[in-house]
Amino acid sequence: MKNKLNLITIASFVLLAAACSKGSIDETDPEIDPVIGPGVETSAPNTSYPPAFAGQTRMTAVRTNTAIQGTAISTSLIAPWGITTLPDGRFLITQKAGTMRIATSTGTLSAPITGLPAVNANGQGGLLGLCIDPQFSSNRMVYWVFSENVPGGTQTSVAKGRLAQNELTIENATIIYRAGPAYNGTLHYGGRIIFDKTGNLIVSAGERSDLATRPLAQSVTAGLGKVIRINTNGQPAAANPTFTTSGALPELYSMGHRNPQGLALHPVTGDIWQSEHGPRGGDELNRLQGGKNYGWPTITYGIEYSGAAIGSAIQQQNGLEQPVYYWDPVISPSGMTFYSGNRIPEWQNNLFMCSLSATHIARLVITNNKVVGEERLLASEGQRFRDITQGIDNALYAVTDGGRLYRIDKQ
Repeated sequence: MKNKLNLITIASFVLLAAACSKGSIDETDPEIDPVIGPGVETSAPNTSYPPAFAGQTRMTAVRTNTAIQGTAISTSLIAPWGITTLPDGRFLITQKAGTMRIATSTGTLSAPITGLPAVNANGQGGLLGLCIDPQFSSNRMVYWVFSENVPGGTQTSVAKGRLAQNELTIENATIIYRAGPAYNGTLHYGGRIIFDKTGNLIVSAGERSDLATRPLAQSVTAGLGKVIRINTNGQPAAANPTFTTSGALPELYSMGHRNPQGLALHPVTGDIWQSEHGPRGGDELNRLQGGKNYGWPTITYGIEYSGAAIGSAIQQQNGLEQPVYYWDPVISPSGMTFYSGNRIPEWQNNLFMCSLSATHIARLVITNNKVVGEERLLASEGQRFRDITQGIDNALYAVTDGGRLYRIDKQ
């Protein structure tokens, strides 16, 4: 059976779903090998750039053997951007225009939660990623990223506040960090935020897209195109890496990023993994190491949207880090999470990444810090998947730009 599979068949093995609500696929056939290669991507790449090492792109296709299904448990969110799991099993969700909602695991939504600083929701801006304090059960503290109007334009900002007991508002909202300089544009804010294993905040900030700001991803004196590490008061975290160039900002953790919209902590190692949008080709998955430079825009596996080369059209340079994995053509990676549940044991420690332009959830099997298999889930739903989290019930929950909240679990 498996020897007769061609590329078209492989690309079609995704989680089947009804157009608006529910889908499933029975993958328990004992004749089906979970590795069905050669790869899930069948479209031609935008470039002829060779990868730096085998397995850096277009890795072997894999399939989940467990029978799973994706169910849209709500279709009433309004442009959700971030989702995080609350200790009681519900979910706190940001909506791009500037409010939060709470959703139950069956899809019941709260009234909009207000009291947050005003956002600039134009373009790619708005109320973006969020996380809760590790001690949320006692302090009810929430942290979020948003695009803020400031003198000179807009910038990626971080705020915190307390979810009121009545869950109708955020109390004492305070802006604790701004990634400067400000710029008069509405693109590439980055916008994810997570806690690392030391209890500090990791924040992703984009380079704001335009040619005027793009070089600042390589400047240690700017917060653009960086991953930032701060404490819960917004100050540089203790033991941050040292960048030797004069004037380096003490909050910098890594540099050389384009538009990083994904952050996740590995459940075993505690390593920080990050995804970012490339231009035309060159979406990246990185395992972040403090003090490292990830290359944008000096090196990239992509080209300009016009088709022109970027910079010197190089993909490798001494002192600049290679992505663990990249996509060409792009999938537009957004929020992501590692699976650490027991509902689907074959997913243990796999990375699940939302895809916007390619409208699916990518499952990445990672061994020894390398991607060894890729699967595309819920592709038939036709949704721009924006963020994903694991519930306390060990199912996955994902939100889409179209306002849906999905539950992904075994049948």
